[in-house]
Amino acid sequence: MRLKVNGEEREFQAGLTVAELLQTLGINDRYMALERNRQVVPRQDYGKTVLTEGDEIEIIRLVGGG
Repeated sequence: MRLKVNGEEREFQAGLTVAELLQTLGINDRYMALERNRQVVPRQDYGKTVLTEGDEIEIIRLVGGG
């Protein structure tokens, strides 16, 4: 299945959940937010939100500092 992740088209296994995508990418979901097709996906839904062909994913990492 092809997904666009942060503007880059990539190939992934079909039936992947948001949680599995983040694990595949090696991203800790603690300090980040995720949009699927311009809609924020609540963290509690990561394990049950199944991605589909052509989804556009934006992963925003939160950075602290001053």
